Formats: sequence, structure tokens, C-alpha cells
Amino acid sequence: MMVALTGPLGSHASGDTPQVRSAAQDVIEWLLEGDPALRWQVLQDLAGAAPGEVFVERHRVASEGWGARLLASQDDEGTWAKGLYLPKWTSTTYTLLLLRWLGLPARDPRAIRGCQCLWEGATYTDGGLTLGYRAPETCITGMLVLLASHFLYTDPRVDEAVAWLLRDQLPDGGWNCRAVRTGSRHSSFHTSVTVLEALLAYRASGGGIDVREASARGREFFLLHHLYRSHTTGGIARQEFTRFPFPPQWHFDVLRGLEYFRDAGSPPDPRLSEAVESILAARSPDGRWKRYPPYPGRQWFTLEPPGPSRITTLRCLRVLGWSSGQGAGTKASGNAAQPG
Repeated sequence: MMVALTGPLGSHASGDTPQVRSAAQDVIEWLLEGDPALRWQVLQDLAGAAPGEVFVERHRVASEGWGARLLASQDDEGTWAKGLYLPKWTSTTYTLLLLRWLGLPARDPRAIRGCQCLWEGATYTDGGLTLGYRAPETCITGMLVLLASHFLYTDPRVDEAVAWLLRDQLPDGGWNCRAVRTGSRHSSFHTSVTVLEALLAYRASGGGIDVREASARGREFFLLHHLYRSHTTGGIARQEFTRFPFPPQWHFDVLRGLEYFRDAGSPPDPRLSEAVESILAARSPDGRWKRYPPYPGRQWFTLEPPGPSRITTLRCLRVLGWSSGQGAGTKASGNAAQPG
């Protein structure tokens, strides 16, 4: 299959030669041999396919491959693995997060039912939610807002949860799951990226609360840290931030962080250049990226065997295209992003 190359496949390479273009074409064709959940994103973000072709391919996520297998695992009650947040990573929360990353379209009835289970099973305190602790949890609140916004699950409590997240924002611009329980005043990379993704999805879904200022402050928190560096030492805050397993679950890493900036329609910032270089440094000579071992826990099935990873290669190429100015900020696994 010959496709028109768009985006980053020739970027950051030493010259746009016939050999480079041939290698790029090989990578595209290899990516298109993957699951429908990957193919629609490759067609949209790397191959320049027509919107109608992307639409058809994306709607195969619910009926073929990984997406269909995950949906078939849903309990009769509407949950997954009989749990709301646990067990990791097969519970309702994490299965729906994976379906979102794979691009299951909004309003899928099985996803809506799963969201209903989460929102009806959560405990509320002034808008904040928890699925286990007595006190509300920022991460859980962010995840549930993200899922409701992506799948367009309608509930008036979504606005209340967003308002709570805005009140929970820390002075440094980010968020921390431990702030409510321990009084911590410095933001967490993990919590902050989760909330920023939630606010982006909420805005894209047409949410009524203005989240632009809070989102801008959250982005500045990451920019001040050059995305992944310590505010005290200037070194890499955690070495695992330079690894990017899929799905990322609740974890932050540089690829997930860059994906957020791309999805938000933010212009590339020089303070993100080191993070971009870390993505480039992980690329194999053949233009692919390897599969990182998944986070320990239960899995419904193995998405990819060890070795070259289509998922990781797609994700990396997409952010490289954005960082080089060749790809607009386009939310790949959700509703269309709105800048700001």
C-alpha cells in the first residue's frame, strides 16, 4: 500500500534523500499492518488519509482486534473485572482508559455503561471523587472526568468535579494526589498530567466551565521543569520518566507529557527540547522504537510481543512531527482538541 507521507518520518534525519523516503515508507507500511486501533491513527496523523477513510477505520476499533476483545470482557453489570479501580490493570477505570487510548469513539454504549458504573460507584465530597479512600482523590477525579468527557457520558456532577479540580490546583500550577491527605504543596508529575488531560477532554467535549487559565498554569509547571527535571537539582526527576510503556496507566513519562502538549495544540517550546531529544535517543537505527515492558499488574492480554513496537513508534513519530512543526496539535485518541 502506497501512502502519502506527512509528518515526521523524514524529520530529524540527515537529509531528505530517496533512501530516507523509502525507509519512511517502510515504517508506515509496517505500522498499517497493526491493529485497527493503530491503523486509524496512522492514517490520520502520518499518512494523510481522507477523513472518511479514517472514520471507517476508527469505527472498527469496537468490532475488531484489541478494542473488541476488551469490550467483550465487560461484566454483565457493566464493570470490568468486577471492580471499579482495582484490580490494576483490568478494572473498569483502567480498561476504559485503555479503550480511550485506543480511540474507541464517543458514545459507545458499553463505554457509557462503564462510565455510569464509575460515577454511580464513586464517593463525593464537595465535587471531589474517590473510589476507595474516604477523602477525595485528585487522580481519581481527573480520570473520571477524562473518561466522561471523552466518551460523552452526561452527568451534572462532571461540572462539579471540574470545579473541584480547579480549586485543588496548587500554587506552583500543578496538582498532587497527596495534597488533600498530607497537605503537600509541591505538584506531582503523575497527578498533573492526568488532570491536564482531563481538562483538555472536558473543554473539547463542550464543558461549561472555563478551564483555560488553569490549563495554562499547569503547562507552565511542566515547562518550568523542562517537562521531566527536578525543581531542586535540575537533574532528571525520575529515570523511569525516560521510559514509555503502553499503556502509561497513571504514570507520567516524557512521551505522555509531549503528547499532552501536542494534543493541546500548544506551540513547541524550547524548554521541551531535551524531552524531545530523549525520544530521538530511544529510536532504533531502522526508525522504529522498542516495546517497553508494561507496568506490573494484571493484563487482559498482551498487546505486543517484545521487540519493535508499533504503538510506541506511532506515538513517538507523532510528537516528533509536532515538535518539528510538521504536525498540528490533533488529539489522536479523543475528541478534537481546542487550543488554549
